[in-house]
Amino acid sequence: MHVMRRIAFMGLGIALTGYLSGAPVFAADKPIEDGSKIMITSPKAGDKVTGYLSGAPVFAADKPIEDGSKIMITSPKAGDKVSDSFELKYELTKGSQAAHAHVFVDNEYQKGFSGTFKGLSRGPHQITVTGATKDHALVAASQTITVEVQ
Repeated sequence: MHVMRRIAFMGLGIALTGYLSGAPVFAADKPIEDGSKIMITSPKAGDKVTGYLSGAPVFAADKPIEDGSKIMITSPKAGDKVSDSFELKYELTKGSQAAHAHVFVDNEYQKGFSGTFKGLSRGPHQITVTGATKDHALVAASQTITVEVQ
């Protein structure tokens, strides 16, 4: 009986949430009448996933860990003109949880980055260095620069 009360309470919560958001909750609710279709897809890497009603992050990874770490890119400097191959230098001051850094070029993670970029295409590129824990969760320490590849 106790379980049934919990199920009923959860159902009431779902119905109330649907009512407040205007989303159809029950099978009897009318479908969209303008002929449009709803397509549900899985998020891609880098997509921000938020709660349907609140807009709040769904995954803890959406909010970086504030641990007191600091990152400073020392070379190249923001706005520098570089060749298609160049070395990236940065300093990571580890806070309570940071163990290493992740490097991104144009928002793409550079897995196994060795410290030197090779063969970047001509034009501007955004380079971001972000601190990460031993489990690869990102910490708040981050710096982004833009360089121009000649």
